[in-house]
Order: sequence, then C-alpha cells, then structure tokens
Amino acid sequence: MRVLVWHVHGSWTTSFVAGPHEYVVPVIPDRGPDGRGRARTWDWPGSVGEADPAELARLAADGGIDVVVLQRPEEPELLHRWTGLVAGRDVPAVYVEHNAPTGPAAATRHPLADLDVVADGTVPVVHVTAYNALMWDTGDARTLVVDHGIPDPGHRSTGELDTIAAVVNEPVRRWRVVGTDVLLEVARHVPVDVYGVGVTGLGNHRPSVPGAPPLRLYDDVPQAAMHDALARSRAYLHPFRWTSLGLALLEAMALGLPVLALPTTEAPVAVPPTAGVLSSRPETLVATARRWLAEPDEAREHGAAARAHVLQHYSLDAFLHRWDAILTEVTS
Repeated sequence: MRVLVWHVHGSWTTSFVAGPHEYVVPVIPDRGPDGRGRARTWDWPGSVGEADPAELARLAADGGIDVVVLQRPEEPELLHRWTGLVAGRDVPAVYVEHNAPTGPAAATRHPLADLDVVADGTVPVVHVTAYNALMWDTGDARTLVVDHGIPDPGHRSTGELDTIAAVVNEPVRRWRVVGTDVLLEVARHVPVDVYGVGVTGLGNHRPSVPGAPPLRLYDDVPQAAMHDALARSRAYLHPFRWTSLGLALLEAMALGLPVLALPTTEAPVAVPPTAGVLSSRPETLVATARRWLAEPDEAREHGAAARAHVLQHYSLDAFLHRWDAILTEVTS
C-alpha cells in the first residue's frame, strides 16, 4: 500500500519505512517541520519518495493515498489543507503518539482525544511505549501500543575509549526534560562525549573548572558514523527525565554498550539490571561510570546483556509485523 507519513522522528521513521510498502513523505521548499522530506543523516530505502503539497493533492485526487500515519496534532489540518482529505473519513488513518504528556503527569488530555474520528475509534492512537499509553488521557479513543523496533547495527562495542557517550537532541532548549543538568553533573567527574542536534550550545553552559575532564560535543552526526563513534566509548548515559523511550538508547544497547540512566518513564523496562545501572542519584551514576572506566570487563559484561535484551524485545521484524497488522486493519 502507499503510506503518507511525515518525517518527524528520523530514527523511528527509519524503522517504519523498512517495511514492504511505498512511503510518501511531504516536502516543502525550506524542508521545515511540516515537510522535511527524505532523511539526510539516516539511510532510507528507495521505496520512500517525496511529494510537495501540490503533488500530494494530485495523489489524493487520484485515490493514490491508501493510509495516513499522523504524528502531530497539526497534521490532520495540514492533510485537509493540502489534499482536501479528512483523516479517518476520506482516507484511513492512525495517530502515533511518540511523547509522554507534557502537562500534569496523569491528567493531561490528549490533543486529539476529542476529535470525532479519534473519539469514535475510527482513528486509533498508537503509543510507542506502554508508559505513554498509561499516562495520556485519551478518553474513549481506541489505543494500541507498538513497541519500538530497530535495525540491528551489529555488536560493535570495543569500549576502547575511557569516555561515556550520550545522545541528546537540543539539550539547551529541552534542559530538564532531557536531563541536561544531570549530563553536565556527570561530565564534571568523567569524560563525556555528547552527540545530537544542537549540542554545541552546551559549551556555553559548562563552568570552566581547571582540571575538569573533557566534554566533547559532536553536532548532527550521521547515524552510521555516530554508531561507530558510540561503539568506542565505554558506556552510554541516558539522562532523560521525562521523554518517551529514546531510540538512541536502544541503538547504543544493540551496539553492546552498558547503560547509565534515570529510572523514569519506560527506562526500567528497556534497561534491565543486567544491562546497566538506573538511579535517581547522579552520584551513583558517576560512581558506576568511574568503576566501568577502571574495570572494562564489568562494563563489557553489562553491554553484552544490554544487546541481548534489545534483540529479544525490540526487534525490527516484530515492529514491522505489528505495524503491518494495524495498517491492514485500518484499510480493510
């Protein structure tokens, strides 16, 4: 089938478009959030094509869109403005919720919960973690959970560098949500390499302390190169307080890195005790990081367990099989 899906989250979309369908991603001239087009730092197959609003309108008029995968509250309006189609009425649709609620933790109403096609169950809300499904108030909407699935990058971990790696996008703007303060606290005591979009701004927020370990910042590194770099670090730091389950965390585990993380949202499910250390105390994360830097064999043992857990619970095949079943159901 032909699936219309916006390029919102690069890693998630990379897994999603690995399926057997034809995928159309909107593109606009400035490649802004409403139309980023094909990824530039992820490797996507040839089955993913771009279409500008005019091309989408032509596809819609010809009945060339089989299903729409919505991911942001504004996308139903974008779809109607560009194509004249009403999601769930004129074209089958599902809504993917990537995030935990940003308002009161257990009382935030989902922005699409009262949309008629969502409230009557025509357009299901698909959560990427069971924790998100638990916390969002979606009213009478039909809710499903499809756990993440990632392509296996292979066991690449060497742990040859005495550094801790982290991947955080926009760490300055998203500060406490992504645990930037926790990351900087850990970086006061051990060397940390940070990858992600907009990480260079972190340099302005770290006090200059004589003799402090290095904090290296690598902005917007392509996924394959980032995996090679992550694999050289001794361990992976996941300082996120309140976000959905980061795919970079699962990718690092699949590479064979042990994990240091906060025990929040879905992390306790994704990171079992054999795979690393979860603690609400930054000093515990620091102490563990120091121990692993001094004892690489222990780090390697946890890293092997992390990889085994991801391969068992977050396989790409299971993810695609689940999504095929959902797309087939909503289009039948």
